[in-house]
Amino acid sequence: MDTSDLRIALFSGNYNYVRDGANQALNRLVGYLLGQGAAVRVYAPEVEEPAFPATGDLFGVPSLAIPGRSEYRVPMALSRRVRSDLDKFAPNVVHVSSPDPVAHRAVSWARSRKLPVLASVHTRFETYPRYYNMSFLEPILEASLRRFYRRCDALVAPSESMAQVLRDQRMNYDVSIWSRGVDREIFNSGRRDLAWRRSLGIADDDIAIGFLGRLVMEKGLDVFSDTMDELQRSGVQHKVLVIGEGPARAWFEARIPHAVFAGFQAGADLGRAVASMDVLFNPSITETFGNVTLEAMACGLPVVAAAATGSESLVDDGRSGRLIRPGAIHQFSEALRAYVERPELRVEHGRAGELRSQNFAWDRINQAVADTYLRLIRQKHAATKAKVR
Repeated sequence: MDTSDLRIALFSGNYNYVRDGANQALNRLVGYLLGQGAAVRVYAPEVEEPAFPATGDLFGVPSLAIPGRSEYRVPMALSRRVRSDLDKFAPNVVHVSSPDPVAHRAVSWARSRKLPVLASVHTRFETYPRYYNMSFLEPILEASLRRFYRRCDALVAPSESMAQVLRDQRMNYDVSIWSRGVDREIFNSGRRDLAWRRSLGIADDDIAIGFLGRLVMEKGLDVFSDTMDELQRSGVQHKVLVIGEGPARAWFEARIPHAVFAGFQAGADLGRAVASMDVLFNPSITETFGNVTLEAMACGLPVVAAAATGSESLVDDGRSGRLIRPGAIHQFSEALRAYVERPELRVEHGRAGELRSQNFAWDRINQAVADTYLRLIRQKHAATKAKVR
């Protein structure tokens, strides 16, 4: 059996209606699998105006908008229509990518048919309550996630640091790595564009500290803005360049009024925006990988990041950037100050990061997931035969 024999039913809570790193990775995976001759059917919420076209066959599932975050939807039911389509498609492996109600039911459906289930972990959902003054919910959410992931045959995580967190949390003990790649056609130091910077009011000799990502509180916007305050109090001359959109934009603009907000960027424009920064500051602790960290590294930027899952598997502290204890405002500020005031350090660490980014090739990374599917199918067949005997 090889990749061309795979028939994968993929369940996603957000396959293409809001753009983020997780669903772009899923679309790349599907594109790769289809190119290898596999059959893939995606089950996810559909909207009238998605953020980008879906890769492969997308079958809509019933969903509801999340109160207060209406841009996101929760898949609610494995309806009779969906079940009928699943039966017709006849997958030999099921992949769930978010712990939502439909994914729970998809796992039950697969288990009833003795099909292997792979779960991919894309974000640290258990940390989200911290950003909405509901930290008391974290252990409850973690226990709920544990029940879900233990019903799956295996997990894939995008970094070894995240895989270890999952093992420590006893989510599952079969955890392998599905890393992330970077498109070096888009993200490279040659994309730097001083004219574009000038059009935003950033002079050639200004040091631009960049934020890249969706503008939501769980990305560490409070830590970012507190750190910028500390830099200003210390008299460190810098500019702030924010790339991204999201529901917290108004809050973020009010909090750092002197920042340049360039809005959402995609494709070559995104590569230009990232390469036109001087250093990336990524204080988030919710990512399981840190796509923005890798993209900045590919553009030759040093990265100052929280020492948390994701970035700590990418940044070599003291060689390609700095890893700082989450929430440590003064330490973040001092790390950024060094890059602002020492151009030779920016160049040295930026080059080291760019060299490290060359290890992340998409085809090799996605084949690792295909190999995991094949392993789980073999294991399930072997276990079934053993029971029959």
